[in-house]
Amino acid sequence: MKLEKLCRLCRRNRKGAAAVEFAVVAPLFFLMVLGMIEFGRMIMVQQVITNASREGARMAVLDGATTAGVRTAVQNYLQGASVRGASVTVNPDPPTSAGYGAPVTVTVSVNFNQVSWLPSPMFLGGQALTATTAMRRETVQ
Repeated sequence: MKLEKLCRLCRRNRKGAAAVEFAVVAPLFFLMVLGMIEFGRMIMVQQVITNASREGARMAVLDGATTAGVRTAVQNYLQGASVRGASVTVNPDPPTSAGYGAPVTVTVSVNFNQVSWLPSPMFLGGQALTATTAMRRETVQ
């Protein structure tokens, strides 16, 4: 009988155990979820700026391309993905100054603080995401 009484006593003392366990685990769980959100956004933005630099380079290698036109094409692509505050560099400037077959490079950079979904980026704050695409200048014949 004493054993039954002892078991009942032990069961009674576990009323707040779930709340305490949740209080211990919840911060780690939320930290992991926020980290996954932030790294997922970083990968998405990196892919978007890579595609934007490729689109800009495709435009830059054609006859009659201007630096302003390349920048506009890149900014339009980025705007479609809600990425703002990116800087676009075209080398050489203007792209038509490159000889035929010479490389034309388009670089797109954005600070992760400007594109993070979190109010205060915890893991990647201050990181610059950069994508560069180089293509050979073409001619229309």
